[in-house]
Amino acid sequence: MSRERAIAHAERYFDGGGFFADLARRVAIPTESQNPERKADLGRYLSEEMAPSLARLGFRCRILENPAATGGPLLVAERIEDPSLVTVFSYGHGDVIRGQEAQWRKGIEPWKLIREGDRIYGRGTADNKGQHSINLGAIAAVLETRGKLGFNCKFLIETGEETGSPGLREVCERERQALSADVLIASDGPRLSPGRPTLFMGTRGALNMDLVVDLRAGGHHSGNWGGLIANPGIILAQALAAITGPRGEIRVAEWRPDSLTPSVIEALAGLEVDGGEDGPRIDPDWGEPGLTPVERVFGWCSFEVLAFVCGNPDKPVNAIPPRASCHCQLRYVVGIDPADIAPALRRHLDQAGFPMVKVTPARDGFFKATRLAPDHPWVKWTATSLARTSGKPPAVLPNLGGSLPNDIFADVLGLPTVWIPHSYASCSQHAPNEHLLAPVARDALRLMAGVFWDLGEAAQLPR
Repeated sequence: MSRERAIAHAERYFDGGGFFADLARRVAIPTESQNPERKADLGRYLSEEMAPSLARLGFRCRILENPAATGGPLLVAERIEDPSLVTVFSYGHGDVIRGQEAQWRKGIEPWKLIREGDRIYGRGTADNKGQHSINLGAIAAVLETRGKLGFNCKFLIETGEETGSPGLREVCERERQALSADVLIASDGPRLSPGRPTLFMGTRGALNMDLVVDLRAGGHHSGNWGGLIANPGIILAQALAAITGPRGEIRVAEWRPDSLTPSVIEALAGLEVDGGEDGPRIDPDWGEPGLTPVERVFGWCSFEVLAFVCGNPDKPVNAIPPRASCHCQLRYVVGIDPADIAPALRRHLDQAGFPMVKVTPARDGFFKATRLAPDHPWVKWTATSLARTSGKPPAVLPNLGGSLPNDIFADVLGLPTVWIPHSYASCSQHAPNEHLLAPVARDALRLMAGVFWDLGEAAQLPR
């Protein structure tokens, strides 16, 4: 009955407004890591909000300066009940992308938590303040019920994930002993569908690139020079057509995985991506032929053009522009060499006859691809706990379609990594009108209370 009481406590925390009040304080701190003017707010989020919240749960907290000049501070917290117990490492990020205040729908705004029906609006509700707030609320429910966790817990909250987590690797290398644990259990990203609990064990990597064709100093009249001088927009469009086929299938050989492994195929079998009632319709013929939609996003690579500029799009003139550029991104899975992504594209474009296209990686050291086997003992254990609470098996994904600094936790700290996401794909993350679904948040509190309860009750856990 005690497990049920802990879950009921988590439900009351949501139903009685406690979760909303805690999240409202956190959303109200404008932690835009992409805005240098908000650096003080990054520190304030940790010192005035998260450190006191964790301290009330019996955690010992330290705020660390970031060794990277562009990075924000980090919070390390630990609650050690008995060194012989299993130690769980968890993670969250307190920074958010820019608020984009002018673009939000009338009646809602980024720095004020507002609930309309099943939607809880505010910047960071889905990514990631709402998600680590759920996990802390579940920990509190277990402590209130049992008086102890029954396991050791370490928390790291950074404030630079939205800018590529500068300094995080260095901090984890320096603090490796202090952050040592048996497993990472954390939350970020979306569920496969809003109503289905989900696990993922890694992430696709991401590398952004700028492709530029810069031919001459200025524009020239298209009547006088059309047909005589090369158009950079046409050249760049043709170069992009050499990178993918007409359905987005990748043509760069080094960007194509050898194949999907049997364990990945088995884990993804029968799963369907569902962004909710407001999600975009999936294009069944887009992407790699022969793969299911879920295999394309969780088991394969995807190349996207995020922006394309040629001339003056707002006020076109009758002149051949001198320059064209596009900002692109490769999301890649385990098996692709991240150090060879840009060089492989360079070789491919040269062979295709486009040596004039300049390729520049837009970010150095962005997140790498990781993946834990779907049949790993910690995956099976966590899936069993979620199924016990929800009454249905969770979706088990080899990796998230998006990216996180999971490679640091897997490679530097040597942890098996299990992520339990609390959002959904149509949450408007990184866009105006970001929101968390109230039914998903309430369900997630129940699930995490069950997981944290089971961690302290299990006679034997994977070590």
